Order: sequence, then C-alpha cells, then structure tokens
Amino acid sequence: MGETPCTGAALEVRGLTRAFGMRKALDDVSFDLPDGAFLSIFGPNGAGKTTLVKVLTTLLNPSAGTAKVCGLDVVKDAVDLRHRIGLISHNPLLYPDLTAEENLLFFAEMYGVPDSEDRVRELLESVELDHRRLDLTRTFSRGMLQRLSIARALLHHPEILFLDEPYSGLDPHAMDILDALISQIRGDHTFVMISHDLTKGLELCSHSLILAGGRVVLFDEKTALDEGAFRETYRSTVGMGVA
Repeated sequence: MGETPCTGAALEVRGLTRAFGMRKALDDVSFDLPDGAFLSIFGPNGAGKTTLVKVLTTLLNPSAGTAKVCGLDVVKDAVDLRHRIGLISHNPLLYPDLTAEENLLFFAEMYGVPDSEDRVRELLESVELDHRRLDLTRTFSRGMLQRLSIARALLHHPEILFLDEPYSGLDPHAMDILDALISQIRGDHTFVMISHDLTKGLELCSHSLILAGGRVVLFDEKTALDEGAFRETYRSTVGMGVA
C-alpha cells in the first residue's frame, strides 16, 4: 500500500489518560516500545489493559496525553493507522451469515489486499479452516471463530498486531496453531498482547508491562527481568497468587 515501514519506536506513549466519568481507566501511562518487539501486558481485571489497547487501536480517544503507533498519532492519523495494525480481541469481528471465505474476502477488499483470493486461501490453510471455507461462520465453535479472527487480522500484513487474550476459548490444538503462526510471522511484526497467563506471556515477550489501577507498575525488557522478582511484583501489586 506504499506506507513507510516502522523504524525506531513502534509505540510512543506519553502521559496517556482515559477517564470514564470520574474514574481513570488509564492514568498517566508512558512507555516506548521498539519496532519488532513483543510486549506482554499483565494486570488484574480492571487494570486498564483493554482500555490501553483500545486507545492504541483507535477504538477510544484518550482524555489526555498522546500515543503514536508506528509514528502515527492515534487521534489525528486514525484512518491511516487502521491500515497498518491488526486486532484480535474477544469479539471476532466477523459476519455470522457469511462463509469463512466470504468474510475474509470482504475484509481483504476493505484493505485493498492484492491477489486477495490467494491470500485468503493461504490464511485459511494456515489456521486449518480451509475445509470449512464455504460454511457460515455462525456454525463455527468459539475456537474456530478465534482462528478465523486471527486470519482476518493478518490479511493485510499489518506492521503491529494487537492481541487481547488471543488464547481465550482455544482448545489445545488451536493453541498450538496460534503458537506456530506467531513463531512463523514473529520476525515480520511487532506484537502487543494482553495476557492473564504469566507463563505464556513471559515465554513469548521481549518486553513486559504490568498495569494496576490504570498506572504502570513495571515496564522493562525481558532480558533485564528476574522472573522470580517479576512474579513477586505481580503478586504483591495485584493481590493475586500466581503459579
């Protein structure tokens, strides 16, 4: 599509605040994430994790502060930014009365994906749904919908992939498919993943972020982390036991 690839910081977040009435879901959040990194975001329910991802993916405007994704402002450059990111969330963002193939072709047209039929076929094979390509998605299980959602998010070769609990609802085989996909494409994307699973999140990440009460408790590179100390910080911050 002719965009300039990300160089330097994939994310630049400065004093980011998002309020809902009197409650601040995000409160003065600041950090930088380099291009090509894999950020795992941890924290309890209500910590602000999903709100942060919604702001970074232009689904919510900040109340204060700024955020740039691949050098584009999430408010001023929202339209351009949407062509450069992919989102996998709890909502699969699929049309239930279209087939798997029709859903992907529809989104491919929206994004102007070249050779869309070949790209759709490639992705359906990657998520092992090619045998169900002509079935309506309302007949799909939760795990199958999540796998198709992953294909949808990858259609336009986004530079940054946002994953909000992507393993939720997946059976072990589907989890293996997602692991294999991430491993296959990791060198081509920056990843931002929300996870309640410390083991999986730490396994995948190059950088980690703990949010609590809308504030950054910890942000660091994985290589600088002591895993035991990290888990203790998480445990003491969120008041939860972790295995």
